[in-house]
Amino acid sequence: MENQIFELQYAMDTFYFLVCGALVMWMAAGFAMLEAGLVRAKNTTEILTKNVALYAIACTMYLICGYQFMYDGGFFLSGVTTVAQMDDAAVAAVLADSAEAGFGGDSVYSGASDFFFQVVFVATAMSIVSGAVAERMKLWAFLAFAVVMTGVIYPIEGGWTWGGKPVPFIGELSYSDYAGSGIVHLAGAAAALAGVLLLGPRKGKYAADGSVKAIPGANMPLATLGTFILWMGWFGFNGGSTLKLGGISVANEVANVFLNTNAAAAGGLIAALLLSRLIFGKADLTMALNGALAGLVAITAEPADPSPMLAMMIGAIGGAIVVFSIVAMDKIKIDDPVGAISVHGVVGIWGIFAVLLSDPDATFMGQLVGTLVIFGWVFGASLITWGIIKAVMGVRVSEEEEYEGVDISECGMEAYPEFVAQK
Repeated sequence: MENQIFELQYAMDTFYFLVCGALVMWMAAGFAMLEAGLVRAKNTTEILTKNVALYAIACTMYLICGYQFMYDGGFFLSGVTTVAQMDDAAVAAVLADSAEAGFGGDSVYSGASDFFFQVVFVATAMSIVSGAVAERMKLWAFLAFAVVMTGVIYPIEGGWTWGGKPVPFIGELSYSDYAGSGIVHLAGAAAALAGVLLLGPRKGKYAADGSVKAIPGANMPLATLGTFILWMGWFGFNGGSTLKLGGISVANEVANVFLNTNAAAAGGLIAALLLSRLIFGKADLTMALNGALAGLVAITAEPADPSPMLAMMIGAIGGAIVVFSIVAMDKIKIDDPVGAISVHGVVGIWGIFAVLLSDPDATFMGQLVGTLVIFGWVFGASLITWGIIKAVMGVRVSEEEEYEGVDISECGMEAYPEFVAQK
C-alpha cells in the first residue's frame, strides 16, 4: 500500500511538472505573437524567425552544458531524486515525511521532467531580449548571443540563485524568488539592455530636438493574442514552481498561486489603462497589454503567500510603474520597441522587493544583494559578449536594410507579400 501511494505521488508530481512545462513552452508563441504585432510589417518574418530559432538554441545549449552549469548534475541529474535511484530506506523516509505532511512531503519526480521545466524558463529569458533589439539587429548576431546567453550566462546566474551555489567573493545568497521575477525576467532585461546600448535606437525614433517619434506596430490583434497566450502560460510558469502537486497543503498553495497570478495581471492591466488615460488622454492598448504583463512579472517572485487583494495591488503597482518606465526610457533615448526592458527589468525589480510584503523570511538586504548579483553578472557578461560579436561580425544592419526592412535582407521573404511593405 505504501509503495502504491509513493508511486502515485511520483506520477502526479511528474505529470504536473510536465503539464506546467508545456504551458511555459506555449509562452514562446505568446512572445512571438506579441513581438510580431508590435513591430512594423517589414520586420515581421525576422522577428518570428528569431523566436523559433532562439527556442531551439535554448533547448540545445541547456542540454549540452547549461543544465550542468546550473545544477552540477548533468542531464537528468539536477539533485532531484528519481525512483530508480532510491533504495528501500529512502522510499520509507519519503513515505514517513508524506504521512506527516498529509501526503505529499518531499518533491519526488522524474529528472527528465525537471530538465524540461527548467529549459523552458531559459527560453523565456532569451525571448525577452528578442523584442528589445527588434527592427535593427542582424539575425545571426542575435542567434550567436543566444548561444552564450542560454548555455553560459543564464545557467551560471541560475546556479547562484536556484542552484544554491556560492557567488564568488560573496558566498551563498539569502535571496527569495519563487518563480523568477529576478532570476528569469530581470536577467533577460539586463541582457536586452546591454544589447540595446551597443545597438543604438532605430533610425528616426529620436529627433535632434529631443522629440520622440512614435513607431506603431503593424498588428494589434496579434499583440493582444500574444498577451493572452502569455497570461495563460504564466499559470504554468508560477504554478509549476511549487515543484509538486501531491498533498492537501500543496494543492491549496497551487490554487493560491493561480488565483494571485490572475489577480495581479488584472490589476496591472487596469492600472496601466487608467494611467495612460490620465497621461495621454486616450486608452492606450499597448500600455494596457504591457500593464498585464507587468502585473504578471511583479507577482512572479512570490505568488503563493499574498492575499488575492495584495496580489492585485502588487500587480497594479507594476502596471503603473511600467507606464512611467516606458516614457522614461524614451526620454533617455533607450529604444525598446516592445517595452521589454521596462516590463521585465524595472517591474522585475519591483517584484523582487514586493516579496517583503508577504514573506516574513525574506530580508531587504537579501533581496538587494540578489538583485545586484543578477543584474551585475548578466549585464556585464552580456555587454562583453555583445561587444565581441560586434567586433567580429557586427550587430546592426545597414541603414538601407533597416529602411527596407530586415525581412528581405535577413530572411529573403516578407510576412505579408500581398501588401506593400511599410517604410
